[in-house]
Amino acid sequence: MAATLRQVRVCSTGSYLPGEPISNEDVERLVGPLPQEVLDGLQVKTRHWVIDPATGQHRYSNSELAHRASAQALERAGIEPDQVDLIVTSTASPEYLLPPMVTFLQERLGLRACAAIEVRSGCAGFVEAMDVARLYLERGLKRTALVVGSEVISPLLVPVFRGLEPNRIRMRDRMNPYNFGDGAGAMVLQAAGDAGAGAPGGVIGGAIASVGGAKAPAMQIVGAGGTHAPLHEQLTARRVIDLKVDVIESGRYTPYVITEGIQATLAAAGLDADAIDLCVIPEGNAGYITEELTEAGLLTPEWLSLQPKIFENLALVGATGSAAVPTAMDYAWTTGTVRPGDTVMLLAIETSKWKYGGMTFTWTASPLHADSAAVPAAAGRA
Repeated sequence: MAATLRQVRVCSTGSYLPGEPISNEDVERLVGPLPQEVLDGLQVKTRHWVIDPATGQHRYSNSELAHRASAQALERAGIEPDQVDLIVTSTASPEYLLPPMVTFLQERLGLRACAAIEVRSGCAGFVEAMDVARLYLERGLKRTALVVGSEVISPLLVPVFRGLEPNRIRMRDRMNPYNFGDGAGAMVLQAAGDAGAGAPGGVIGGAIASVGGAKAPAMQIVGAGGTHAPLHEQLTARRVIDLKVDVIESGRYTPYVITEGIQATLAAAGLDADAIDLCVIPEGNAGYITEELTEAGLLTPEWLSLQPKIFENLALVGATGSAAVPTAMDYAWTTGTVRPGDTVMLLAIETSKWKYGGMTFTWTASPLHADSAAVPAAAGRA
């Protein structure tokens, strides 16, 4: 006889954004201007970096961001760190190739022993991590999970402008500093009663896939001691580590990944798009997304139903990879945008090798008191 699955609920969220907000005017002084139509397409107004823009020095580590977001989420849930028996993190910018960042987060939380799993991914990674955690909780193997997405992308941007006059920087190299930010977001999940008919709240379903097949990646972090090429050859490259983004191919193929991700996520939950109350799709409100879907002939009924419900905070924080979904969800909770009983859909699209991660769940966390709600867009809030 199959074991009865447990219900998995979201208890709380947390986030942390390093340093003061960096405006587009600040970035312009570093790398030069972008055409206004490009800025309008990117949609980003401010971002946060762990590096000091003036010196390039690091002020925070990845695991420190992850810890501050985690500590906030645990405090809000009323859960002590030693109650956590599973940590699942996602990052594309670890401090080291080994040990994984999750083990440093475990150390910062003061936990001698717990299950610690890391997903090496970008935008889709947090939802993948959330899916891993909920599978352990549903089966009763673990009780309390901390799921974290954390990125420090700004160190990859410093070589673009360090020691150079802005007017000497190529236009194509200016895009990434305007687009990317650092940050961390966390969610606390717990196993509750049995999942079944009439069970209140919790995770409904999830869908993850890599759909690129043999397609070339549209985003890569190349170098930094990877094993794709001999180290002595890597050291002779123009940059020891480089963030490469294929903007044209991203625009062409992303609509197909979004459409497939939406349909698969809804199908996994057995829901129609009309049943969703809040849809978190990072960059989902950017004007170019609808334009790309229109050009691809993919303005599906599902997209048209979900579009008015899309929530994200891209303009405030920039593209933050693994942190995009949890920081947006934290912003939705702290601003009162999501309420108990709402059916939430998360969908993260990753162009690195064309992945999506989707999940639906009923929001079960109680509203935050006005005097305890941090504003994730503010610097240094923990």
